[in-house]
Amino acid sequence: MQTVGSYQIEIYRDETFKKGSVDNTHKYDIEYFAESEYVFPTMFGIKVFKDNTLLTSAIIGSIGGGTGIHKTSTIYEDTRILICCSDSIFCLSIPDLKLLWRTKADQATCFEIYKYQDSYIIHGELEISRLDKNGKIVWQQSGADIFTTIDGRQDFKLTDEFIVAVDFENRVYKFDYDGKNFTDKAQFSWL
Repeated sequence: MQTVGSYQIEIYRDETFKKGSVDNTHKYDIEYFAESEYVFPTMFGIKVFKDNTLLTSAIIGSIGGGTGIHKTSTIYEDTRILICCSDSIFCLSIPDLKLLWRTKADQATCFEIYKYQDSYIIHGELEISRLDKNGKIVWQQSGADIFTTIDGRQDFKLTDEFIVAVDFENRVYKFDYDGKNFTDKAQFSWL
């Protein structure tokens, strides 16, 4: 559970949820799903509490690869939450969980989201993206393979000047915050 101002927010996986079913474990006030004939690999339940009283709840889901909840998959701001969910970033208001925007930020999966100035950097499986505060894609860059490593070593990092990503074949990509691609990796000792 995360505290934001006077609210407590709980986010959890709810892959057994079925739209319209009376047998769902959790009931939600609001449902945000993209129209799709496919089963959603990732669905997150979100509940907002104040003084241990449930104020509202929502469930989000999207197609693409599966996404987990971890330290860098969610950003909590004073009045909103941003969540990686499969191929999309969802931005919901606090405390009422109204959908402010939803952006498909990767063709497959959004792994991580980072705040950068008044925008967001998305570490996706196939693309590195920068979104503005309203969810508009400022730029996207892809590589020769997916942006993750087979051996589990660190594959993504933000530095003061660059975004560094490593792909499945251990190729290193260096992007500036305007999306320009560079190739010099010598200065990155963590690789």
